[in-house]
Amino acid sequence: MKIAIVCYPTFGGSGVVATELGIALAERGHEIHFVTYQQPVRLDFLAKNIHFHEVHVEKYPLFLYQPYELALSSKLVETVKQYGIELLHVHYAIPHAYAGYMTKKMLAESGIHLPMVTTLHGTDITLVGNHPSFKTAVTFSINKSDVVTSVSESLKQDTLRLFDIKVPIEVVPNFIDISAQPQGFTECQRELMAGPEERIITHISNFRPVKRIQDVVHVFEAIAREIPAKLIMVGEGPEREYAEHRCREIGIADKVRFVGNSNEIDKILCFSDLFLLPSEKESFGLAALEAMASGVPVISSNTGGLPEVNKAGVSGYLSEVGDVEDMAQKAVSILKDDETLARFKKQSQAHAAQFDIKKIVPLYEALYQSVLNTALL
Repeated sequence: MKIAIVCYPTFGGSGVVATELGIALAERGHEIHFVTYQQPVRLDFLAKNIHFHEVHVEKYPLFLYQPYELALSSKLVETVKQYGIELLHVHYAIPHAYAGYMTKKMLAESGIHLPMVTTLHGTDITLVGNHPSFKTAVTFSINKSDVVTSVSESLKQDTLRLFDIKVPIEVVPNFIDISAQPQGFTECQRELMAGPEERIITHISNFRPVKRIQDVVHVFEAIAREIPAKLIMVGEGPEREYAEHRCREIGIADKVRFVGNSNEIDKILCFSDLFLLPSEKESFGLAALEAMASGVPVISSNTGGLPEVNKAGVSGYLSEVGDVEDMAQKAVSILKDDETLARFKKQSQAHAAQFDIKKIVPLYEALYQSVLNTALL
């Protein structure tokens, strides 16, 4: 198949998933064309079956906001015609599904029928898409998609609750490449981060309020009162300054390391003994899955798609949003002795295997083939 993929090319989960999906599809023999405003961060190479087409947006003083969706849909039409694209897969509803619909309509004028698959990832539905300024257009775009998928059952139900959706929504979960995960700690140089007697706790996010960074700090504070530990905070965002200030205020700054955005996530997870994700809302929880795949158990909130990813008593534990004390107690129960920690590490990695990319990509291929077969009728 010749497939065009539209995504945000940044560190966000939707862009990562879209890029990894495209790479995996190319390895399976499909011709993949990424169409976006810059090369996706996870796309380290261009191979025989992988192409990148940059969307240029000219800056005109007339426009207060540059019309990216117009430039995107025009570039898509050009790419489809030039390369014979058979299918369009857009990730994140805004503005990609809307631009995709306009692409379909323009191509129809030339007698070209282009099926469109739309994958919903989370904030495109629960936060941005539900805003009154966008809701009508998002509803329209979803309903005009040939196939709609969501990354969790929770997100599917949120979409059906918030929007007047007339088309079926298929749940295809996010995934991880298990074969690419570190299998041991022999080269992790753990001593760079902590002493041999200390546990290493990690949090990775964009430090937005929804991630409840204050809870990460307070859960760690409670853990550190019980056992020797260090906290690694990975990411950048509006809550970082508060978190650093709070760590100094409560006297744990010497035990916390803020490393900013990092391209060495695998290495950091290799150091880690426990992952904290106390979010207000997570449509899936890709960061938790990446931790589990590296053998790192997870303490998370019991919200959104997290219970579909983090299995209580197996890959870690879940607590109610904001219940810092319960999270800390469950964390200590995992970290208190080497035998328990080793068991949870092994269980976490085994549980993550059900989300292996080799199991998920065929689900997308089946959906693609189904929509292409329907188009031929």
